[in-house]
Amino acid sequence: MAGVHAARTLSVSIRCDPKAVCAFVSDGANLPRWATAFCQSATPAKDGWLVETPQGPVTIRLAGQNPFGVVDHDVVPASGPAVHVPMRIVPNGSGSEVLFTLFRTPEMSDERFAEDLRLVEQDLATLKRVLERA
Repeated sequence: MAGVHAARTLSVSIRCDPKAVCAFVSDGANLPRWATAFCQSATPAKDGWLVETPQGPVTIRLAGQNPFGVVDHDVVPASGPAVHVPMRIVPNGSGSEVLFTLFRTPEMSDERFAEDLRLVEQDLATLKRVLERA
């Protein structure tokens, strides 16, 4: 058994309808607009989105639009196992709460995990800015 990994769930409140947030986040073409710390470009591919990242190309497979606010995605590097990323959009009053869970894998150092958390917080802040301006 692989055991249980350390995890942190980060969230951001956005003054925008949950359906609109889901539609925006579940469209891979929008990744470069809000996931700026991770995504330099996104191109449609047969099995998801080909995304250029600072660490090299990866494929992103998004859950797709659904009525439950589930925007999970798999990050598939050119070599190595896929990383599953749980993400949810839930109603918060007249707006939304976006929840993003990051797992610390066994090979990840404390410093790397802290840096990844910082980058996700940055991307969630960008998502809030982009959607609240719309």
